Amino acid sequence: MSKIEKVLASGKTHTKMSAAGVTSRGHNGTVDIQLSSPGNAAPVHVFEATQPHPKAEQLFAGAWSACYIAAVGLAAKQMKVELPKDVAVDIEVDLGQTGEAYFLQARLTLRAPGLSHEVATELAHNADQICPYSKATRGNIDVALNVITA
Repeated sequence: MSKIEKVLASGKTHTKMSAAGVTSRGHNGTVDIQLSSPGNAAPVHVFEATQPHPKAEQLFAGAWSACYIAAVGLAAKQMKVELPKDVAVDIEVDLGQTGEAYFLQARLTLRAPGLSHEVATELAHNADQICPYSKATRGNIDVALNVITA
């Protein structure tokens, strides 16, 4: 994997669970998209407030965040951990260059206020093993996984 020397564009999302499902917000804009889980016709994930003409990195971050936060829920069930009501995931995807070559890189941050850092870190890594987007990018792009519990 090559490290990016120059970031050309970034896409950012903030995704949180709520009583109505999952809401994902881009860092600015006004497009709303409702997503459903496989086998469920009802919208479960709502991707709101993306840019009116989002970059590919924004859309990729949004799709990855919806998948990853669902994986957090599955991992929590497996670990018998009750998630805080304000659990959230921030994903940033960068398009960049090293020399003449183009690459992607990503930063995933699990925000789990009230959980111990140790439990939240295990949860984040377990979700990373479950999420198909994380599996698809593993070994292909530089990904940093962070945890915030405060």
